[in-house]
Amino acid sequence: MAASVAVVGGMRAALTRTAAIAMLALGLSACVGGAVKRPAGETVVPAADAAQREAARAQRVSAGSEWSLTGRIAVSNAGKGGSGRIEWTQRGERFEVALSAPVTRQSWRLAGGPGEARLEGLEGGPRSGDNAAALLLETTGWDIPVEALGNWLRGLPAEGGAAAKLTPGPDGRPLSIEQGGWTIAYQWPASGDLPSRLDARRASARVRLIVDEWQGGAADVSAAAAPSSR
Repeated sequence: MAASVAVVGGMRAALTRTAAIAMLALGLSACVGGAVKRPAGETVVPAADAAQREAARAQRVSAGSEWSLTGRIAVSNAGKGGSGRIEWTQRGERFEVALSAPVTRQSWRLAGGPGEARLEGLEGGPRSGDNAAALLLETTGWDIPVEALGNWLRGLPAEGGAAAKLTPGPDGRPLSIEQGGWTIAYQWPASGDLPSRLDARRASARVRLIVDEWQGGAADVSAAAAPSSR
């Protein structure tokens, strides 16, 4: 008889613990859900449809081998940095990036492709190297992942690099991409294949870019007007 009572008591205790765990899980779920605030009027697309939309978007964007953008960029690295205008032109694997800082009236032009890069606008004349990002870091102190940015700018993982982790938004377009130690967060216009803002970070390095206009490739329509950077 005493053994039966003990068994029943043990079962009740187990059920009580199970119920407590379930209630805790529900509470945590509610807290996480409550922290996410969606913009008013945002349409939530079913997950399967969102995945299909993103696959189609990525395919369209990847097919555009020639494109350009104009916008504003802010770069910081270990407490040092600057900001200005940026013009990026991509033709296949070749790129040309013009950076200008209106306040200091400095400007640089970086051009290159796989295994080669040339930076103009430096004191002492142009500099060349086999890695655009390394050349830019050595000469200006700016940590900008130039080769990867060609894809990241368009909301795509960089090709030939480390495995990428994509976090999709409600409509399938990426909220963020994590790759090669960098985390790239995106803002998107109400509609369109290309982002209006990105914020790339790795350790003390940060690159923020606001796109004023896209041209070419999948971007026949300009990006939605973005507010001024703060």
